[in-house]
Amino acid sequence: MSPAGPRPSRRALLLGSVAGLGALAACSDGSPVGAPGPPGRPNATPRTPLIPQEAAIFDLSFTTVDRFRPVELVAPGFVAVTADPVPDDQPAAGLRREETGPPAPFAAVEVRVSAAAPDSSVAAGLATADDQHLLVRWSAATGRLSLEVRRDGRTRLLRRKQLGLTGDFGLAFALCENQVTALVDTGNGWEPVLTERTRVAAVVDLRREDVLAAHRYAWSATGAGQASVRAGIFGMTGLRDPHLVQDADGTPYTRDGRVFLTWTCAGLGFFQQAHWTVWSMDPAAPEEMRLESQLFTRRDGLLLGDHAGQLVRDGDRWWVATSSWGDFEPGSIHVRHCESGDDLLTGVHVLETEATPLPTEHGSWDPAITRVDGTWQVGFVESPSQDPFDFHPALATSTSDVWFKDLSPVAAATDLHQCEGPILAEVDGMTYLLASDGDARNYPVFDLSGRRIGRLDAPYPTNIPHPNLIPDPAGGWLLVTFDGTPYDDTVMGYGGHGDVVVMHSA
Repeated sequence: MSPAGPRPSRRALLLGSVAGLGALAACSDGSPVGAPGPPGRPNATPRTPLIPQEAAIFDLSFTTVDRFRPVELVAPGFVAVTADPVPDDQPAAGLRREETGPPAPFAAVEVRVSAAAPDSSVAAGLATADDQHLLVRWSAATGRLSLEVRRDGRTRLLRRKQLGLTGDFGLAFALCENQVTALVDTGNGWEPVLTERTRVAAVVDLRREDVLAAHRYAWSATGAGQASVRAGIFGMTGLRDPHLVQDADGTPYTRDGRVFLTWTCAGLGFFQQAHWTVWSMDPAAPEEMRLESQLFTRRDGLLLGDHAGQLVRDGDRWWVATSSWGDFEPGSIHVRHCESGDDLLTGVHVLETEATPLPTEHGSWDPAITRVDGTWQVGFVESPSQDPFDFHPALATSTSDVWFKDLSPVAAATDLHQCEGPILAEVDGMTYLLASDGDARNYPVFDLSGRRIGRLDAPYPTNIPHPNLIPDPAGGWLLVTFDGTPYDDTVMGYGGHGDVVVMHSA
C-alpha cells in the first residue's frame, strides 16, 4: 500500500485548486482578468490579475461568537402612545381613539390588563373619526377572540377563535402591510393566535396613503382592572438581509465609533409583511445593536415595506437601493433606487423610488454598490424565475458619476440556482463580490471580473445567510449575518426569521 499523500491546506480547500479555477468560473465570460470582454459584456474590469494564493481574504477563518434575536411588536424608540396604568372607570373603558396613527401600514397596539373580571373585554387596533375600525377583540363572557373590520356602518367578523384568558395577560394587534394578527401574552411572551390578510384586503387597503391617514391607534379595556397600553410602528419578529452602510468607496460609514447596517425586519407573514430599517452597532458589543430609523417606500399609489438593499453615502447625498419585496408577486420583483439629502440614519422616512435600469431581463433584488478606482461596481441577484425560485449573483459596472446610469453587464453566475446576498467587500486593498450559496452551503468569493476564486472559511447557518464583512477596529473582522430560525411558523408560516448571527475571524 502506498503512503498517503500530504493533506491539503485550509487555503487549498477554500480555493479548490489553482488548476480547478477555470471550472469555478461559470459566472464569467471566460476572458482573462483585465482583458476586454466579449460583445454584450464589454466592460470586464481592467485590474491586475489576482493571484488567489496571495489573497488575504482566504487567510480569514471565522467562528460564531454571538447569536441573538430582537423581537418587539412595538419598535423600540418608535413608541407613539403610552398609557400606564388606566383604571377601567375612566373614559378609556370605551374604544379610545388616540391622536396619532402609523406613518405606514406597519403598526402594533399592545394592551396589558390585570385582574380581568368575568365580564371584561379588551380591544386593540386602528380606528377613524367616522366610526370605522380594524380591531382584534376579546370577550371574557363569550371566551372569543375575534378579528373584525367595520366599514360603512357594518361590522364584519373576519376570524374568530375560542380562547380562555384569566388574571393578568396582554392582547396585541399587529398590522404588517394588509395582514392583521392577534397575539396574546400570558407570561411566555407574545404568541400569535389569529392572522388574516386576504379578507382584510378585500374590505380595506391600508397601503393606500389616503386610507391609512384617517386611522389612529385605538384600544379599549372594560372590566379589566388596570390597563397599560403601548402603540407605535411595528417592530420585528427577527432580522435578516444585513448590509453595511458605506461610503461610496466601500469604507464603513461611522458616527461616534458606531457602524450602521440596514436590516429587513421580519414581519408577521411573508415577504410583503417585512420592512426595512437601519441599526447602529458598536463592533465591540454587537449584541447591543440599536434600532435607529425606519425606511418605507411610496410607489404606485401605495405605502410599502420594500426591503433588502443598501445605503451608500456619496458626498452630501445618500444613494438608496432596495428591492420591491413590498408587493411581491412572481415576475414583478426588481431593484429600485432614489437619492436623498435627509438623514436616513434617524427617524422615519417614506422614500420615493423608481425602477433601476439594471442590465438584465430577469427579476432582480439585493443590490450592492461600491465605487472602485472611479468605477461603480454594482452587484445584484438575477432571477430567471420566482415560481419556482431560481436565482444567482450578477455584477455590472458604470463609469458615470451616478451609479445606476449606463450600467454594463460583467458577469452572472448562471450555474448557481439558490445563491443571493451579494456583498462588495474590500480586504487588504482588494475588492471582492461575496455571496451565499444555499445549495452548496458556503459563501463563494468572486473577483471583479466575475471569476469565482474560492469561498469564505465561515460557518453556514440555516436559510441563505448574507456574508456581511465588517472590519473590527480592535483587530480582525466581523461577519454579521442571520439564520432561518422561525418566529412561529405554526400560525404565521414562512417569513418570520431569523436570529442575528455574529462571527469573528481568528
